[in-house]
Amino acid sequence: MTFELGDPVDPRLPWVRTLSNLDAAWRTTGTGTRQRTVERAGRTLGDALRSRPRVVSVRTLPTSAAPYPVRFAFNGTVPTLAPGAMLVIQNRSLLVQVRTDDGIKNVLFNPTDGPTNQAAPFYARLIAKTPRFLKQSFVPKPNRCAEQLAAFGLSCADIDVIAFDHFHTQDVRPLLGGDGFTARFPNALLLAPRVEWNEWDDLPMIQRAWFVPDGKRGVPESRVVLTHSDLSLGEGLVLLRTPGHTTGNQTLFVHGDGGVFGSSENGTASDNWAPHHSRIPGVKRAAKQLDLEVILNANTPELAAEQYTSMLLERSMVDRVPGKPEFFQMFPSSEVTASVIAPHIKPTHSFFEMTSGAVVAPATTAGASRAAE
Repeated sequence: MTFELGDPVDPRLPWVRTLSNLDAAWRTTGTGTRQRTVERAGRTLGDALRSRPRVVSVRTLPTSAAPYPVRFAFNGTVPTLAPGAMLVIQNRSLLVQVRTDDGIKNVLFNPTDGPTNQAAPFYARLIAKTPRFLKQSFVPKPNRCAEQLAAFGLSCADIDVIAFDHFHTQDVRPLLGGDGFTARFPNALLLAPRVEWNEWDDLPMIQRAWFVPDGKRGVPESRVVLTHSDLSLGEGLVLLRTPGHTTGNQTLFVHGDGGVFGSSENGTASDNWAPHHSRIPGVKRAAKQLDLEVILNANTPELAAEQYTSMLLERSMVDRVPGKPEFFQMFPSSEVTASVIAPHIKPTHSFFEMTSGAVVAPATTAGASRAAE
C-alpha cells in the first residue's frame, strides 16, 4: 500500500501534505462496522509507514507533571478510597526531525507550557482548594524547551512546525505570540484541526473545564494553519485524526529505530491499550467483565464511541514493545507516573521516553529564511 497524498496544507509548508488513506474507513456507517474497518485500514497504513524511510531523529522533552483524577485516567475501573483520588501524569513533548524535499525539518509535538496551563478551570479550581504545603509539590516549573533544544545544538528558532494531540490545558500565546506574549518559537507554524480551533470559541459544556479560556486570544492568524484531514509530515511521520477525546484529537505516528510508535493522550498508560495484560488494580477485571479491548482516558466522555475507535486505530498502526509483545508502542503524551499520592497505581509497562537516530544540528535554515521575509 502506498500513501495517498494530496496537496500541501499551506504554501509555506510544501512538505506537509494531506493523506487520504483512512478517509473511506472513517465514512463507514454503523459504529461496530466502522471500528473494524478503521482498524483494518490502520493496520494497512501502519505497514505502509514502516515500509518507508525512518525519521532522522526523535527526542523526548519532559515538560511538567500534574495531578489527575484516577477515575478519568482509567475510566473508573480502578478502585479508590475517595471519589476525588488523584494520581500524577507526566507531560512530555517530542522533537522529531524529518527529511523532506525542502531539507530536514524540525517538528515539535505537544510543547505544553506548564505555568500557563494552570488557567484551565479544572486546575484553577483544584489549586484554589489545595493546601499550601501540597500545592508547592505540583507548581509547574518554567518551560525548559530552550535549554532542552540547546542540548541538541538547536534553538527555539529552528522549530518549523508545532502540533498538539489536542488543546486541553494548552495556552498557545507563549508559543506563538500575541496578546502581550513574545513568541517562544518565532518561526514555527501551528497545525491546528479547524474543528477544535473554532470550537475553542464556544466550547461544549463538558469540555469547558479543560480548555484555557483565553489560550488562543490574540494569536496572529498567520501563525496558524487550520487542517481538516490526516497529514504526512515528511519521511516517516504522519499525524492522523483520532477524534473522541476532543473533536479535533490527533495522534502522531513515527517510524523510528524501534519500529512505528504513536503518541497521544487517548490513554494515560500502556495499560489503556492492553487492559487484559494490566497489573493495575481493577483494569484487567473491568476489561474482561465488559469485553473491552481498550480503556479510555475518559475525562470528556461525550464522544466515547469515537475515542474507542480511535484507540483501536492507534493499536493497529504501531509495533509491539520489544520484549513485551503484549503491549503496544503507544507512548502517552501524559503518562501516569508512580507517586506518593497514588503508590498503588503504576503502569505495567512505562515508556518514559522515545529516542531514535542522531539529531542533526543545525537542521534547517528554512526558519531563518521565513523570519527574514
